[in-house]
Amino acid sequence: MNDPILTGVLPVAPTVFHENEDLDLEGQRRIVDFLVDARADGVCILANYSEQFSLTDDERNRIVDATVSQADGRIPVVVTASHYSARVAAERARQAEAAGAQLVMLMPPFFGATMSVPENSVLEYFKRVTDGLSIDVMIQDAPLSTTPMSVQLLARLATEVPRIRYAKIEMPRASEKIRSLISSAGAELPGVFDGEEGVTAIPDLHAGAVGTMSSCLVPEVLGDVVRLFRSGQVEAATTKWEAVLPLIHFENRQCGLTASKVLLAAGGVIASDRVREPLSPPSAATREELLDLARRFDPLVLKWN
Repeated sequence: MNDPILTGVLPVAPTVFHENEDLDLEGQRRIVDFLVDARADGVCILANYSEQFSLTDDERNRIVDATVSQADGRIPVVVTASHYSARVAAERARQAEAAGAQLVMLMPPFFGATMSVPENSVLEYFKRVTDGLSIDVMIQDAPLSTTPMSVQLLARLATEVPRIRYAKIEMPRASEKIRSLISSAGAELPGVFDGEEGVTAIPDLHAGAVGTMSSCLVPEVLGDVVRLFRSGQVEAATTKWEAVLPLIHFENRQCGLTASKVLLAAGGVIASDRVREPLSPPSAATREELLDLARRFDPLVLKWN
């Protein structure tokens, strides 16, 4: 029997570094505790917003172990296992399952700006990666990939690969794609989420999304937005989302993955907002604008510690 579908807000946790760029696993654990207190419906690790592209395999394993042990069943853990190689992605997915993850997220195979994969090869890739897996899989459909994921392909994957029950849609015109995908895949794909920090959350919920995969900026607010919307309180959900939209928009357009680290550090959840080179931190001016804007909304991240 399939497990119940996750809904709500599944924030992507950043990977926490010390100032010397070593892993800060204590900071990683504190983010889990923060998200539990924020009533998040889960936590996603090792995603692109987690700087997964800058981590060694050993570091990935240590982050998974620290997160799963700290979550301790309080919230589900989603582990991103993306890799161009089906063999490597399958190994990562099985390691995540063995460690206690509830869900694995995967992008389609691609590499660089020119190495994309045709549709039939994408299908075979996901069949191989999920073979023998006992936990569910989420497909991440994001602009970073050069392998296109049409609605027809996504629906076919959901139909032909039983473990695929989720999709994260964070493409331009996301709500239109979500609506078409739900119409095409139906009950075969019950767990459609959006991404991009929740900047299009309300339109995407109207399109049929069951939740949003945001950052750690305002998970307490976005969780309420989804719960209100799904309980039929659409106007209240919309008002709550619109109230924090300027902050989410600033994150999405001006800061990217650095925003959540800045606020987590400013609020004392983590000790450092360091990113790994060659990524750059926000400029001093952008950092101050972000903090000034965030203080207007009094988010939990700035007062949790």
